[in-house]
Amino acid sequence: MKKRERPGAFPSARQDEEAARHFRDTPQTRSPSYRLAFADPDFLLREDLRPVRLQLELLKPELALQEADIVSTIVVFGSARTPPREGPAADERMRDYEEARRFARLMSERERNNGLHSVIVTGGGPGIMEAANRGARESGARTIGLNIVLPHEQAPNPYITPELSFQFHYFAIRKMHFLMRARALVCFPGGFGTLDELFETLTLIQTGKIEPIPVLLFREAWWRRIVNFEAIAEAGMIAPEDLEIFQFVETAEAACDLIDAFYGKAG
Repeated sequence: MKKRERPGAFPSARQDEEAARHFRDTPQTRSPSYRLAFADPDFLLREDLRPVRLQLELLKPELALQEADIVSTIVVFGSARTPPREGPAADERMRDYEEARRFARLMSERERNNGLHSVIVTGGGPGIMEAANRGARESGARTIGLNIVLPHEQAPNPYITPELSFQFHYFAIRKMHFLMRARALVCFPGGFGTLDELFETLTLIQTGKIEPIPVLLFREAWWRRIVNFEAIAEAGMIAPEDLEIFQFVETAEAACDLIDAFYGKAG
């Protein structure tokens, strides 16, 4: 992250933090109460400081993305359990991996002349996330990963641009970051996490909390087996027009074309 020089007569927090390391060793200076508040991990991790931690977790990635001049993103969701293709034989999940990889590569290549628009962003882990970061990386584009601390370690996949690799504690703040610059959401088959992220996006569009964006669901047969969207509408739980918030796609080319068409780009 770039350091921004701050003019003014007062010393910076960094300068005071450095100066505080050189205090005399006395019972008073050894007391935790004497630590600078912003440099005291025990204080920052107190339950009472949750509002501050929420703000920090919102602010740190946002400042880094601003400083990297990231203008807009394409969000790719999908299962962490989707394996890459190995050998000539491939099941549906392996084909999902390759299609996510191909979509990210094609979209990144289409956006090559647009600088840092439509940058591929994923949850930063394995499976579909790795595939999308990998495809973007293969095109020579920068690509973002938004990891989260889980009980079972989830390390960032090796295809994320290192300075655009972030880690979160709060799911809610992470989901905000997914959508703050999103021009489209591309969703592959996945589990609870994928469904949670998809339905939150659908709800935000439905309720007008965010502007409509293309929401593309890969592999229609899988989605129709998992979710009966029409039954929800027929039961009156959503309006019939809510079914138009999303579209099904089968190929990377079709997904790229639909995103281009939404924004009025020539094919």
